[in-house]
Amino acid sequence: MRSVTASLNSAAKFKYQSPQLAIDHLVVGGGVIGLAIAERLARTFPRRSTYLVERHPAPAEEIRPVSHVVHAGLYYPPESLKTALCIRGRHLLYDRCQTHRIPFRKTGKLVVAHQHQRHYVESLHTIAQRLRILPLPPSAVPTRLIDGEEARAMEPSLSPSITAALWSPETGIVDSHSLIQSLEKDIQDSPEAHLVYSTRVVRVDPEKTGWAVQTLTAGSDQSDTFLVKVLINASGLSANLILNSLLPCEKRVPIYFAKGSYASYSGRSLKTVSHLIYPCPEHGRQGSFSFASLGTHLTLDLQGKIKFGPDIEWIPPPDPGPDGEIEDYWREHLVPDDSPEKMREIHRAVASYLPGVELDGLSADFVGVRPKLLPPGGGFQDFVLRKDYPMTFLGCDSDSRQAPMITLLGIESPGLTSSLAIAERVVEMLPRDVE
Repeated sequence: MRSVTASLNSAAKFKYQSPQLAIDHLVVGGGVIGLAIAERLARTFPRRSTYLVERHPAPAEEIRPVSHVVHAGLYYPPESLKTALCIRGRHLLYDRCQTHRIPFRKTGKLVVAHQHQRHYVESLHTIAQRLRILPLPPSAVPTRLIDGEEARAMEPSLSPSITAALWSPETGIVDSHSLIQSLEKDIQDSPEAHLVYSTRVVRVDPEKTGWAVQTLTAGSDQSDTFLVKVLINASGLSANLILNSLLPCEKRVPIYFAKGSYASYSGRSLKTVSHLIYPCPEHGRQGSFSFASLGTHLTLDLQGKIKFGPDIEWIPPPDPGPDGEIEDYWREHLVPDDSPEKMREIHRAVASYLPGVELDGLSADFVGVRPKLLPPGGGFQDFVLRKDYPMTFLGCDSDSRQAPMITLLGIESPGLTSSLAIAERVVEMLPRDVE
């Protein structure tokens, strides 16, 4: 599987321009992570200017929160950023839902296991118990092991061959659209914070006192350049482009893209389902954290509608053109696959634990793409919050720790759950004198 190591402005279309205006904070990327960071910056530094630029005309147009799941923090190594930020983020997210009247529901989740998979759910439970001794919130991930009979009492549609399950009461669902709107509103209500849509970053250059960031607004043929004191790169599927434009070729950050398809369900069965239901990943039987997907699981929305997904399909990149720019090639893969073969594939995965699911009740629903830092079979990859400084790229011998650029890489699931905690962590990474 070949990676993508594209860089921003690789065709050198945009030439260096001297900055015309200085701003304190610039967040690149208007997904839920970028919005959460901009909101946190505006709240923490109300007298400093915070701008968020997004190349699309609306927020969250690329890595869209599809499943709306609030994860408990079960699946990742205990000392990882994913675990810490997922658990902290879950607490912050539920609190925000309460204070901002964002619709949510703690549905709870069952991770169901056949006899040969019992070790997997037992391992998850053991890890959840270990989290109690780490510096995390009390009862960080409460779980309970139950047998197949009790699992079927909770969800009667489960297969008779399910012999065990892990019950996670803190898992839930959230109206992610309302969450995004609430973050937008808080940013817009901050006097020194600004949301700038339909505007993309086209070039970044290090300066002694910050970053010269060149932007281009849709419909304009004239770019603008700003001197940015703190640059936050939260551009999701394009997060490596800015960084790669500053790094030598041999040190560029590779990205792999994985496509996930969802199917909606409107069959006659499953009328009483009220919890999220996750299977055990077949390649995670021994409690391994190396799997790239949690399996094709059942999710609910706040209206009780059922979706199954996502599966995982790695997207091979095409050969780069003369200018080397192939970073958006994944867009052509965003069309849902409604072929009979795809529906049968999803049905086979689901029928292993919900045998009553009817094939003709499935229909293609949505496709998403995730940025991966490792190829198929590459093992566990944590969230990466990388900090760089202008002096590093200018080749100056300096101990300056001013004007950081923080690049967020590999922010996929549980990114929605972790979003507010990621924002909190990013602000904590800023130098003291910025405060």
